[in-house]
Amino acid sequence: MLRVFIDEEIPRNYNVSRVMERWVGRVVLVTGASMGVGDATARLLASLGMKVVGCARSIDKLKKLADDIKASGRGEMLPVKCDLTKEKDILGMFAEISRQWGGVDVCVNCAGLALEAPIIDGDKDKWRNMWEVNVMALCLCTQESVKSMRQRGVDDGHIININSLSGHRVGKSHFYSATKYAVTALTEGVRWELRGINSHIRVTSISPGLIKTHFAETMYGSASAAQELYTARQALQAEDIAKMIEFALAAPEHVQIHELMVRPTEQVV
Repeated sequence: MLRVFIDEEIPRNYNVSRVMERWVGRVVLVTGASMGVGDATARLLASLGMKVVGCARSIDKLKKLADDIKASGRGEMLPVKCDLTKEKDILGMFAEISRQWGGVDVCVNCAGLALEAPIIDGDKDKWRNMWEVNVMALCLCTQESVKSMRQRGVDDGHIININSLSGHRVGKSHFYSATKYAVTALTEGVRWELRGINSHIRVTSISPGLIKTHFAETMYGSASAAQELYTARQALQAEDIAKMIEFALAAPEHVQIHELMVRPTEQVV
């Protein structure tokens, strides 16, 4: 299911490829780019002519991704090692982007994780890890991106948060759901703040259902358990969400796509 909230009707002559031309040569930061949705997003946006900054803790995976993009002859990527649980790493990353490419025009907050950590008897370190990556890092990257845009007079930038259906209903992983409910609230809060300063920078939340990535393996701590889940249920592909990011970016500048909910056709809740 695709659920879309927008502030204006999209014109009937809307064309994704044509509208994406205005992003050619612009800089996009993709967090969590070493795998899953982040990897797929980096590849797609690079192929559309954007200058991609990919960050993650695994610099080897990022360098391999950058090499793949270069070899394709369609786009370029700057790999940056960054531990998103460390503020100094995030600030250092933005300083590096400024040195290399001037600043950020689009920020795609892809990085996120779910861990088995019940509330009444769960591991507090797992809570902290989820909160630092899913919430604090998202806030810091958003703050630094908007700062970069405003310092350079960029008024048509875009912040895209990869949320979750768990940010709209409570699933089995309750603390994870709490972090994603926070993303839902923060996205709306950022929209209000941007309107308060008369900025035309847009903010979008994309809430996927089940996606076939490394995510389930991280959550369950078992490749076999993840495979069992994906065998039993229809799942989205990482590329499906990358296309939703393209869709949000390609909307006319006067259109604010605020929330996209994307489910596999067979998913019930």
